[in-house]
Amino acid sequence: MDRHWRPVTLLSVVILCCLSLLSAGLAASVVTAGAPDGSELWGYVEVRPKAHLFWWYYKSPSAQRVSTPSSPWPTVLWLQGGPGASGVGIGNFLEVGPLDVDLNPRNSTWLHKADLIFVDNPVGVGYSYAEDASALVTSDWEAAADATALLKALAEEVPALRDGSPLFLVAESYGGKYAVTLGVSAVRAIHAGELNLTLAGVALGDSFISPEDFALSYAPLLLDVSRLDDNAGDAAKGKAASVKEQIAAGQFAAAWSSWADLLGFIDSKSAGVDTYNFLLDTGMDPVSTTSSSSMAATTNAQTVKYSTYLSRKEATSGPNTIDGIMNGVIKEKLKIIPNNLTWHGMSELVYNALVNGIMKPRIDEVDELLSYGVNVTVYNGQLDVICSTIGAEAWVQKLKWDGLKNFTSLPRQPLYCGSSKVTQAFVRSYKNLHFYWILRAGHFVPADQPCIALSMISSITQSPAS
Repeated sequence: MDRHWRPVTLLSVVILCCLSLLSAGLAASVVTAGAPDGSELWGYVEVRPKAHLFWWYYKSPSAQRVSTPSSPWPTVLWLQGGPGASGVGIGNFLEVGPLDVDLNPRNSTWLHKADLIFVDNPVGVGYSYAEDASALVTSDWEAAADATALLKALAEEVPALRDGSPLFLVAESYGGKYAVTLGVSAVRAIHAGELNLTLAGVALGDSFISPEDFALSYAPLLLDVSRLDDNAGDAAKGKAASVKEQIAAGQFAAAWSSWADLLGFIDSKSAGVDTYNFLLDTGMDPVSTTSSSSMAATTNAQTVKYSTYLSRKEATSGPNTIDGIMNGVIKEKLKIIPNNLTWHGMSELVYNALVNGIMKPRIDEVDELLSYGVNVTVYNGQLDVICSTIGAEAWVQKLKWDGLKNFTSLPRQPLYCGSSKVTQAFVRSYKNLHFYWILRAGHFVPADQPCIALSMISSITQSPAS
C-alpha cells in the first residue's frame, strides 16, 4: 500500500490550526491539517472575506526525494481547467496524484519527480467555497489575486516552500489562463518583496491561451482527419471567423456564444467527434461510462463533457467513482470539509461567473513571463481538438518575445520512454521557451500518455536523479 495513504478509520489527523467552518462562519484566514509524519498537508485559506480556497500538499516519498544544494527538490502546483473543474479531485485522482480513483497507487504519479500541491481554484470549485455568490470571481485576474494570496499562505505553511523548493505552476486546459495570470501576479509580488518563494516555471498543457486561434483551428484539423466534409468545413470556418471578429471587437460574451454554437455545429456534422480526442466519438471512451449525476442537468454541454471524460477513462472494474470518493472516504479523511458542502467535478456557477472573460486571450501574459526569465513550457496532445496543437502553434507565433525567431528555426528532438523505441513525443527548446508535441494523446496528456508525461515533468522541473 502506498505510504501516502492510510485508511480513514486509522488515520490520525493533526489539526495545526483549528477553527469553525462554513456552518458556523470562518473567524480566521488559515486552517491547516495533515498527517503526523508530514507526508501530507491540506487546508483552507480565506483569500478574501467569504472566499475560501482549498489546497492539498503531498511530499514525495524519501526514496524519490533527492535534493542537493545546487538542485533542490521541486514542487508542482497543479491548476485544473473548466473553468470550474476540481484539481483536488480530477488532477489528483484521475491524472497525476499518488492514488487513482480506486485508491490504488499510481505508478506514473508525478510524486516521483516533485512534491505536489493540488488546488480547487477558483473559489467555488470542488472543496473551495464562497459564502455567497457575490464572492465568486468574474475574471482570470481576480482568480490570480486570490491564488496569489493562497501562495503567500503556502509559502509559510508548506515546509518545502519555506526551505526554497522551486515552484512550478502546471496547468491543463482553461487552467493555462489561470497559470499565466497567477505567474505574472506572483513574479510581481516576489519583486515587490511581498511573496517569499522561487517561481521556477510555468507549464501549459493543452491550454486555452488564445481562444481565437483554437476556434480557427477546428475546421482545418477536422477536415484533415476526415471528421468534417468540405461543406461542413466551409460553414465551420465561417462560424470561426465570427468568433475572431467578436474577440477583436472586445465582444467576449458574444464570442463565447458563437464559439459554443461552433462546437455544437461541429458535433452535429462530425457524427459527434469527441473534442478531447478526435479518434473517438463523444461517449465512446474505451472503458465504461460513469457520468456525474450532479452535472446531468447542466445547460452547458461542454461542462458535461469535461466532468465526465476522465471519469469514463479512469473507470475500470473497480467499484469507485470520483464523485463517490470525494463526497465519501476522502471527505472523511480530510475532516475539515464543511458538512454541508457537496463536491462536484465541475461548478456551473463558477463557469457562468467567468463566462464574459472565457474568450479573452492571455498571450501578453506569456510574453511577460518570458521577459522575466521564467521558464515557460507548452505541451499539447496530438489528438486534441478543443485546444488543438495547431492552435497552440499559432498563438506561440504571435509572441513578441525576442527569442521567437531562433526558437522556430530549431529542429525538434524526438523523445522516447522506457525501453520502447517508438517515438512518443517531440520537443523544441530555446532559452526559456519549450514546446512538447505529445503523440497519441488527447486533451488530458498525463492520463493518455503517463510514461512520457512523467519524463517530461522531470525535464521541466530538472528533478535530481533518484
